[in-house]
Amino acid sequence: MVDQSALPASDLALLALGINHTTADITLRERVAFNPARFGEALESARDSVPLREVAILSTCNRTELYCVPESLPGARQRLLAWLADYHHLPQKQLTQSLYTHWGAKAARHMMRVAAGLDSMILGEPQILGQMKEAYAQAKAADTLGRRLNQVFQRTFAVAKKVRTDTGIGQQSISVAYASVQLAKRIFTDLGRSHALLIGAGETIELVARHLREQGIGSIQVANRTLERAEQLAREVGGTPILLSEIPQQLPQADLVISSTASPLPILGKGAVERALKARRHRPIFMVDLAVPRDIEAEVAELADVYLYTVDDLQEVVRENLRSRQGAADEAERLITLGVEELMREERAHDAIELVKRYRGRAEQLQQAELEKARRLLAQGQDPQQVIERLAHGLTNKLLHGPTVQIKAASELDDREQRLAIYRDLFSLECRRDHSDPTPR
Repeated sequence: MVDQSALPASDLALLALGINHTTADITLRERVAFNPARFGEALESARDSVPLREVAILSTCNRTELYCVPESLPGARQRLLAWLADYHHLPQKQLTQSLYTHWGAKAARHMMRVAAGLDSMILGEPQILGQMKEAYAQAKAADTLGRRLNQVFQRTFAVAKKVRTDTGIGQQSISVAYASVQLAKRIFTDLGRSHALLIGAGETIELVARHLREQGIGSIQVANRTLERAEQLAREVGGTPILLSEIPQQLPQADLVISSTASPLPILGKGAVERALKARRHRPIFMVDLAVPRDIEAEVAELADVYLYTVDDLQEVVRENLRSRQGAADEAERLITLGVEELMREERAHDAIELVKRYRGRAEQLQQAELEKARRLLAQGQDPQQVIERLAHGLTNKLLHGPTVQIKAASELDDREQRLAIYRDLFSLECRRDHSDPTPR
């Protein structure tokens, strides 16, 4: 668990909190996953309950993360943890053991690493950038996105794109879909004689289907909740579309079953698989469940003739991928460092502009107050020359009061020389060594 609860005053008011495949197993990840159909509700609940000025949620098979700008920094992590546990009906202790937290610039760096695929199970996997963009779109639609998060997301997307184009990390990318097919090739010596049943019709299953077709799979069925989307994907890969309700009838013909849907409940149960195995006379079935929450009941793994894998079982492919891409990953880290530095420059520039606006606003208030005094005196018939002099004197004194107090206070501080140098630059003053003439130049 990483917890950086102390945020430097000069840093970015940003908090990133979550769990991923390195800190939590699939059992916990599926319990903390957010239902895509209820994203808006979850975002509004987090914003109002914690409370947060801005918030976005990223929820994938390998991670659930919240990116937010808290209303108040002290205690923000604990309040967000409490909300997350309550929302998913989990004990806080169970989450705490797997939770990581990043603040400020480190939170921005984490978001950039995630978007670039450097924090993924499959190093350099391309899907996460699209998922990050979807998280941004969901927050924007729910009106939980403000200036700061928008700025961080835009910089994140720009850096991730540069990593893709300027490094080799995206070349021949080994996605989870690709890893699943590679695992199937290790089990089936001839995919050309095998029949694949794919459950879902989203981006992951589309990639699986294309990889299977490239590897010469014998036939493909695409099962989906809506037949229209199943038909569309089936046409693209030369497969056959079916509805989810038809899976029990079609399962006995399947040698490979690969599933990735957004269903909150399992689609394929132990009983249906048992009946399929009996009909197949116990010829083995290779299954990969890429969904979180899981599409295939965990108990299916207990069956003797089933080889069931989840996203957590692809570690060997991951390790091979990591070794082959380490050089590109190092260059990607350098680009991310530059991206964080640019983001912080933008943030400091914005803070400076806001400070100037506030200072000008204060000066204008003082100006209006002195003008009102002058108008009253003129209306009373006082000498205009005296009124003008009084106006100039009063305005000068009020404008100089604050800086004068700070300059005097700085003379007693440990870093007095540094502070006084800043004030000299700020007010365009030259420090004279001859103290007999105090006139600034």
